[in-house]
Amino acid sequence: MAAPDHAAVSATLARAGCVASEEEAAELIEAAAGDQGRLAAFVERRVSGEPTAWIVGQVRFCGLEVRVHPGVYVPRWQTEPLAERAVALLPEEGVAVDVCTGSGAIAVVLREHRPGARVLGTDTDPAAVACARDNGVEVYLGDLMDPVPEALAGRVDVVTGVVPYVPTDELRLLARDVLAFEPLSALDGGPGGMRHLVRAAQAASNWLRPGGALLLELGGDQGDELTRRCQRLGFGAVSLSRDDDGEVRSIEARWSAGGQGHGLGRGGAKREGRS
Repeated sequence: MAAPDHAAVSATLARAGCVASEEEAAELIEAAAGDQGRLAAFVERRVSGEPTAWIVGQVRFCGLEVRVHPGVYVPRWQTEPLAERAVALLPEEGVAVDVCTGSGAIAVVLREHRPGARVLGTDTDPAAVACARDNGVEVYLGDLMDPVPEALAGRVDVVTGVVPYVPTDELRLLARDVLAFEPLSALDGGPGGMRHLVRAAQAASNWLRPGGALLLELGGDQGDELTRRCQRLGFGAVSLSRDDDGEVRSIEARWSAGGQGHGLGRGGAKREGRS
């Protein structure tokens, strides 16, 4: 590659199966900063299936640059409407918790638009915690709401999460590069993909204030089942959001003042059998 020829790089990526080859070529060329050897290495890594965000070290999410360390789940543009909705629901000096935060992308957006609010992230993966911290997020290592400071119980305005929700038996249908590189723990949602969605709703019920909102990304036919689960837990005003193709992308549920979650502290899982 004698010169950073966008067309040539794009064609190489397209032949390798990259859908957004033109955009990715531009990112790789910019990150290489004129170093042809570096660019060639970048292209080789991308052709092998490695995510572009890992190669260039960042991704644009809701118009912001979010650092993404190798090995950490790459935030998708499909999650942007959920992040934007969370901004709209978070008071100027409110409290938000983003579970399974990964790189911390949603938390970064919330902090950018609500600088007076307290925004926390949690994740069970130390690599993700390090990445979110590198993005300036107040982040805690632990499962869902478990590591959130006790003083915030019943005071949280918004809980967001892109928890693992791909049904185990459908993982094989994911793109080759996703399966080869991205962490399985960030994808596998168990039978029907419901395992962590239900757990996240249970956990949030112990921390949200009355009227507080739970926002979770989901897919397929999970919306109806999770709606029923949330209603049993004591959530009200449950609604589903769809994308431009009519596919269900997320659920929004408001915590009801009469719900039974508060007072259980970190013991939300005790109620799993009742859900």
